[in-house]
Amino acid sequence: MRYVFDSFIIDAAARELIAAGVPVRIEPIVLDLILHLIERRDRVVSRDELVESVWHGRFISDAAISSAVSAARRALNDDGREQRYLRTLHGRGFRFVAPLVEVDAKPEPGAAGPLRQEIRFCHSRDRTRIAYAVAGAGSPLVKTANWLHHLEFDWESPVWRHVFEELASRSLLVRYDARGMGLSEWDVADLSLDLSVERQVEDLEAVVAAAGLERFSMFGLSQGCAVAIVYAALHPERIDKLVLLGGYAQGWKHRGDRDGAVIRKAAVEMIGAGWGSGNPAVRHMFTTLYMPDAPAESQHWFSELQRRTASAASAAGTLDTYGNIDITDVLAKVQAPTLVLHAQHDSGVPYEQGQRLAAGIPGARFTTLDTANHILPATDPAWHHCARLIREFLAEPG
Repeated sequence: MRYVFDSFIIDAAARELIAAGVPVRIEPIVLDLILHLIERRDRVVSRDELVESVWHGRFISDAAISSAVSAARRALNDDGREQRYLRTLHGRGFRFVAPLVEVDAKPEPGAAGPLRQEIRFCHSRDRTRIAYAVAGAGSPLVKTANWLHHLEFDWESPVWRHVFEELASRSLLVRYDARGMGLSEWDVADLSLDLSVERQVEDLEAVVAAAGLERFSMFGLSQGCAVAIVYAALHPERIDKLVLLGGYAQGWKHRGDRDGAVIRKAAVEMIGAGWGSGNPAVRHMFTTLYMPDAPAESQHWFSELQRRTASAASAAGTLDTYGNIDITDVLAKVQAPTLVLHAQHDSGVPYEQGQRLAAGIPGARFTTLDTANHILPATDPAWHHCARLIREFLAEPG
């Protein structure tokens, strides 16, 4: 089991504490103490219990226990005044008080489990090579492609791993890289045409056919929501359910937001000038925009993901082309049961755009996520709320 909180990860099986992606040297007895408090975080743990469980009943002085607690706080960059993680309740004992996430330990390569994926290739209508991946088992769930993704790199990163673990644990998860990105063909001749919603729907149709899917649910994220919506409107007989997270019907050129459009235009220019350089400032800008409250490890991986995902021309062209999206007239044609989720303080896609989706799709449910993260890290409580809602929605009888 791995415990994730703020910028820390504690891997219980590997007996390792990681802070912002860097291993922390810690005495075994101190790590035992932290783990014991984490595993019993629903209550106060007395000194006698610590002696019995951590020190195995050996005689230990109160000063030694206090010293171990202080060492634990130092390892977590905490102190006795703030007590952000380990709280002392005088006369009663200690308690771990920070919100955290439990993540199953990643299996070894080749081991069975939801993290195992199989990458395949197919060709779209115009013969462009599209990479797709299949993982898990159960009812099919297709995740449409969004801006910046890489089938292999995403699978290993803390940015997306928890999302795919959740989805693949209960479904046959099918993902794919959009043309011009990841493992799909990068040589895209005309970005304005090849990255249009219509052409992306053709790519999705090719993946569905290659994977042998007849009827399935779809999960759209951000720009991928528009593709999922158009496909669902064109092929209502194939779609069981539709989940839309952080999506929009109108790209940034159609929202009537002058300031937002100026920022996006500047971002397109900045990508073209500095995307592939050694200076990570441009990539950091997008990291801050999409994951402002994520742990440092996730932010670092997202920055690296940007560099590996696409060329500067493709990244800039994609962002510019996505600004042209306007599928407002398609929303009413969706027949599948739909769940729309959107972060209330999303800087990447305005909250109002999520409301527009839900209002335009007949019978759609709408849920507000209390977060500023467009991409939800495993440490964000909003992710657990989101995952539970998706799980329950997909499990409902059709």
